[in-house]
Amino acid sequence: MILVRNIAFVVVLIMSLFVVIPLADADIYRYVDASGRVHFTDTPTHGRYDMYLKENAPVKASNRSYLDIIRRHATSYQLEEALVKAVIKVESDYQPRIVSSKGAQGLMQLIPSTAKDLKVSNPFDPYENIRGGSEYLRMMLDLFNNDVDLALAAYNSGPATVKRYGGIPPYDETQKYVKKVKRYLEYLIDYKKQYKIEEEDVLDMLSDNLRV
Repeated sequence: MILVRNIAFVVVLIMSLFVVIPLADADIYRYVDASGRVHFTDTPTHGRYDMYLKENAPVKASNRSYLDIIRRHATSYQLEEALVKAVIKVESDYQPRIVSSKGAQGLMQLIPSTAKDLKVSNPFDPYENIRGGSEYLRMMLDLFNNDVDLALAAYNSGPATVKRYGGIPPYDETQKYVKKVKRYLEYLIDYKKQYKIEEEDVLDMLSDNLRV
């Protein structure tokens, strides 16, 4: 019974990776406040917002699959593909246009200042976003001696915070984030080993099947 359920679960998970990257489905506006903080929204509430990304604007990487992009940048930055996939799943659930309440953008949820440092000119372009996110993830791994837990904590809460606490910060969000990414990572690797299924075939994992 468990095997049948697991196989059914895998069938559900197959769907997202080979879907061609979609076009934008809503206009995105940007506003820089007096303190220099950048705000993004698809429903501007005042006239100080400027158009940032037009609905149905072509995406540079629209003819690439997510897998192609992930593999290219994972190889470039010497990362485990499964780790990049797990981070994207937890960060954005593979939604390239998503903007968090804190202003993090795109598939790997890059903060505008970080995107700028990484020379990501369009964080909503999957190719650029995954390149920047992969580079930043590599930087965190190098900074914390390839300790995946600390690198993930730094990706979520910032390297200075991890250094200040000498480990994973005692923040509920960060601790859950690290656990969830690690669980997705384990699922990706375990299914490949147990069922001879490639990682990409178990990419689209459902959050309610991996409760932290």
